[in-house]
Amino acid sequence: MKDYSEEIENCPLASVQKIVHGKWTMVIIYFLSQGTLRFSELKRKLPNVTEANLTKELRALEEYGLVHREVYREVPPRVEYSLTPIGIKFIPVLEALEQWAIEYNAPVVPDAPVPSLLIATNPATL
Repeated sequence: MKDYSEEIENCPLASVQKIVHGKWTMVIIYFLSQGTLRFSELKRKLPNVTEANLTKELRALEEYGLVHREVYREVPPRVEYSLTPIGIKFIPVLEALEQWAIEYNAPVVPDAPVPSLLIATNPATL
């Protein structure tokens, strides 16, 4: 990775962190990766999230261009959410994070060697 220590505001990872900082952001993207959902369907899938917080996170994802919001002029109004093309490109990132989380949460094997970060990041040993 490039060294951004002198220009951290230009670091791509800082941009990503700004987008996915919400507590439920990645879970919302995960559910939308399975297909278009109405607000009420998302709410049922996330029972611990208040409507206000779900609305806030969806609006932020829409603002960042990851989620498309389609409003149908019906009575009662119907609103559907789906991933945009750039939102769909985020799915492999979620899959990689899922794999990392599985490995991170795996039980520790007794007496297994623990890799040293110093050794792993030393260019001379690569």
